[in-house]
Amino acid sequence: MNSDRLTRLEALEEALGYRFNDRSLLDCALTHRSYANENPDQLKQDNERLEFLGDAVLTLCISDMLMKKFPDFTEGDLSKIRSSIVNEKPLARLARELHLGDYLLLGRGEEISGGRRKSSLLANALEAIIAAVYCDAGFDGVCDFVGRRFLPLLDTGDIKILYRDYKTRLQEIAQNRFRIIPRYSVLREFGPDHDKVFQILVSVGDIVSKAGLGRNKKEAEQRAARKALEAIENLQPPDDGEDVQE
Repeated sequence: MNSDRLTRLEALEEALGYRFNDRSLLDCALTHRSYANENPDQLKQDNERLEFLGDAVLTLCISDMLMKKFPDFTEGDLSKIRSSIVNEKPLARLARELHLGDYLLLGRGEEISGGRRKSSLLANALEAIIAAVYCDAGFDGVCDFVGRRFLPLLDTGDIKILYRDYKTRLQEIAQNRFRIIPRYSVLREFGPDHDKVFQILVSVGDIVSKAGLGRNKKEAEQRAARKALEAIENLQPPDDGEDVQE
């Protein structure tokens, strides 16, 4: 690895917020197959194996993060949130924020065709970098790296849609089925000011009352609304064939 490449990788490490013990891992993560094929004399390995590993590592890290952040979410909810994060679009967006395209090693054909701007190449390179961090620092190190980069995504995208759907759907069902508006109230708050936890109760008349915990009131309300929805879905519908006593 020449001095110019080394200097550029050091600059990328600053942007990544991680300094490699073995910088050749980062170099490999940024080497596209087209470059390795066109420069066999350099004996460079392309990033496809790292990309394969990075996809699995990222999925595991995000799953672990979601299990801890949303302890009462269902498997379906967690899968929905994870799939909104672990896919090409958000990965490529994050790669662009890090200017990964500027550091890719590409063959001539890929360079001419605009490979540095292709979402697929950028997303793959980011996954390869995640695998490189895993190989360099182990599971705890890569989870810390992934957490710092991906935790902000949990407050965007499908997670907001998920939140909105719980409260909106509960209100729609409560009004349409019971002619009642759900009522939310704070049961308690606990923990220090910088790390408070709220418990919110939602009541749909005398039909359903459920509580939810959250790091803020909005989060607790959404969790309570989700539990109320599940309870309403489990209510026995009225038997239309029942005889009416006069």
